[in-house]
Amino acid sequence: MFKVLVAPAAELYDSNNIGPIGPIGHISPILFRLVMKTTSFPEWLQPMAATLTQERFTGPEWIFERKFDGIRLLAFKNGAEVGLFSRNRLPQNIPAVAEAIRNLATDNLILDGEITWGGGQVRYHVFDILWLDGRNLTTLPLEARQALLSALSLRDPLERVESLEVLESAGGPLPWELAQNEGWEGVIAKRRDSLYEPRRSPHWLKMKCEMAQELVVGGFTDPQGQRVGLGALLVGYFEADDFAFAGKVGTGFDTKLLLELRAQLDKLEISQPPFTKAVGLPRVRAHWVRPEIVVQVGFIEWTVHGKLRHPRLLGIRNDKPAHEVVRE
Repeated sequence: MFKVLVAPAAELYDSNNIGPIGPIGHISPILFRLVMKTTSFPEWLQPMAATLTQERFTGPEWIFERKFDGIRLLAFKNGAEVGLFSRNRLPQNIPAVAEAIRNLATDNLILDGEITWGGGQVRYHVFDILWLDGRNLTTLPLEARQALLSALSLRDPLERVESLEVLESAGGPLPWELAQNEGWEGVIAKRRDSLYEPRRSPHWLKMKCEMAQELVVGGFTDPQGQRVGLGALLVGYFEADDFAFAGKVGTGFDTKLLLELRAQLDKLEISQPPFTKAVGLPRVRAHWVRPEIVVQVGFIEWTVHGKLRHPRLLGIRNDKPAHEVVRE
């Protein structure tokens, strides 16, 4: 199961360092005061981007948030002036959001979030705060920024994105499973200590919801570097009398499985590719096998060229004959 993370109360000092102005969550007042005030309000801050990953994991150093299927939006408020911009710095005209930002009880701030339109209503899902009353917050860790964000009184159509804490011991769905069940686009995993970086960062990882497909192994590539066993599986499906190449699957293995698969595949090796419809087959370090082993593969989508986008191995299927595997 999941629950909303609620941090213990602390005190936030105002921008003049005079005294506390109220509870803000788990952040030291001293830490906020150490963030130097800056007199120049920025015209632009490059948004931080998440890196797509096929790995699935949890851990105490990570928090998870819902990934919304909307448009990235940065909101700049400086006095009564409000500017809304896409991630490419294109101005956005969304009066309801601009008015709600203008009414926030701050002199200046910069928010980061996602805009969605559902049921005819606009929503600004705010997940980060980059600037507050003269201070650049991008050098604070994520948990500190979230604590500052939780102190803001966000009113419709603004809403704070809630973090999800994974309670694995309760036997509930994992974040990506919840996303699949709820019909979300996916989840974002963020390191609790991550600074706000103006780049695509490995400290924010995007886990998109997947499709699944049974496929047949028609070959494999040699491992590179420190990897053992094999590099990637070359997989396909049957289409009438053809065996069609669907792409390479190189993630989702542990060392034990890599070695076990290589031992099985070596026994099935043949001299020529078994694929009869094949565009983009590797030309070097490739081995071909009789199409007998069936695997379950997760992937984001089919490309226009009929290949798997971002595939990962989910498991081996010993219960399905290879000749019955078709594109679903």
